[in-house]
Amino acid sequence: MTFFNDKIITIRDTIHHLLPTASNGSPLGAGGLERTIRPDTYLDGFYPLDLQQLMLRVSSAKPTTCLLDPIPMRLLKEALPVVNTTLLDTINMSLLTGHVPQSFKVAVIKPILKKPTLDPEVLANYRPISNLPFLSKILEKVVANQLCDFLHRNSLFEDFQSGFRMHHSTETALVKITNDLLTAADKGLVSILVLLDLSAAFDTIDHTILLQRLEHLVGIKGIALSWFKSYFSERSRFVNINDKPSKYAKVSHGVPQGSVLGPILFSLYMLPLGNIIRKHSINFNCYADDTQLYLSIKPDESGQLAKLQACIKDIKSWMTHNFLMLNSNKTEVIVLGPKHHQTSLSKDIATLDGIALASSTTVRNLGIIFDQDLSFNAHLKQTSRTAFFHLRNIAKIRNILSQNDAEKLVHAFVTSRLDYCNSLLSGCSNKSLKTLQLIQNAAARVLTRTSKRDHISPVLASLHWLPVKSRIEFKILLLTYKALNGQAPSYIEELLVPYCPTRVLRSQNSELLVVPRVSKSRMGARAFSYQAPLLWNQLPTWVRGADTVATFKNKLKTIIFDKAYS
Repeated sequence: MTFFNDKIITIRDTIHHLLPTASNGSPLGAGGLERTIRPDTYLDGFYPLDLQQLMLRVSSAKPTTCLLDPIPMRLLKEALPVVNTTLLDTINMSLLTGHVPQSFKVAVIKPILKKPTLDPEVLANYRPISNLPFLSKILEKVVANQLCDFLHRNSLFEDFQSGFRMHHSTETALVKITNDLLTAADKGLVSILVLLDLSAAFDTIDHTILLQRLEHLVGIKGIALSWFKSYFSERSRFVNINDKPSKYAKVSHGVPQGSVLGPILFSLYMLPLGNIIRKHSINFNCYADDTQLYLSIKPDESGQLAKLQACIKDIKSWMTHNFLMLNSNKTEVIVLGPKHHQTSLSKDIATLDGIALASSTTVRNLGIIFDQDLSFNAHLKQTSRTAFFHLRNIAKIRNILSQNDAEKLVHAFVTSRLDYCNSLLSGCSNKSLKTLQLIQNAAARVLTRTSKRDHISPVLASLHWLPVKSRIEFKILLLTYKALNGQAPSYIEELLVPYCPTRVLRSQNSELLVVPRVSKSRMGARAFSYQAPLLWNQLPTWVRGADTVATFKNKLKTIIFDKAYS
């Protein structure tokens, strides 16, 4: 607990000394540094729940018991008909009075290793995850839903913030970035990708600045603003390990990691950053506190790097004024694009405002390894090593596992790795994808105890597993369907252009998409904006015209399965 507290104090003290001082000698904070923007409507209060809504929320919540809960949550769910009116009164009183009960503002900190490969003896390798009382999470979910509805109605979310938002994910963010990098390379441009890293971003947030931002930038006032002021006041937390609690520590900064509201509030705190980056005409995408900048230029336009330099400088300045610290040691830069142009541009980028160029030819971006030619070969090799490691462990205990339990383990440790962001591999050669297909084949043999000599296709078909290449097509087409039906980020929807013939044709109502022209099949033809319409237009009309996502998925799997195993 002392380590976590001292870490935040050290970071904030370091930032405090970097802040310019006002005429009276006190540090100049974020106030007055951004233009006040008020939406046409305001969120001045929360509406109460009815009994049916409460029952639905409690019954659908995960039955996770916190150390602070007086009874196990499974028991609470069973006793809900007896205590539901008391719970309803507690939650509605908080919503209507703008006051959060003190018992809801205590968090149990569970230290989690940032990566399983890190040394557990080093305290810096742990992330403090807050575990809150069950009723506190129910109250936060109610507030979060009403807050998100308000933000959506008034278009207040940052378009390129993909963290913790409906229809957004790491995959949609990476699809957009990869698409832009591939289409730039197709035009002969070289791209510089900068992956910014923040130190303890969720924990250093300044409550005063956040409340000002909620009021003046978002438009929250009245009882709703009072509720958030109460939510941040007099919070405390303690670490509990092996049933041994630490002393309670006061929480004066940050939003709770592991809470429902924390990620949303962090996104709102970061709202002004988007406009700062746009001012420099730099492309970007964010996922929570991971910010990615990328600039595509002609090989002989190294002078354009000044824009990127200026942008990073402004970002660092803004973050300092908002008590956020950019970690230059973990921030990486990599040059991507045609090989013959990479070297010349790399020489021009010694550092970008103190950030050194990545020493290796690869960087890890939201769990995916990017290499300089965007082939993802390094990622495929890493996925293969990790998946086979887990598969060998599953094989060792296969004899004592039921078929159902073995299948769960295979999906949890192997299939999930094959499917994570596999839409980025669309258009890759069969030779590149062979690595992943061998993993799937081995997983099927372990699960069904099939001999190495037996043909694998009938085994995969019996398990109803689509081959790797078909799974990639399935993911691309599912994302396309969602984009065309308003269930994907706006930045994905913009990559698809409906086909509108200049004269009356039978195909004008068949929901086709325009397939853009590309110059290089190894680059442009792998972009989502090319692969998605190409695959979409090959689908029968009865599949494209499905009414719901569930119906589309069923029809799509049927047609892709028949194609794969016919």
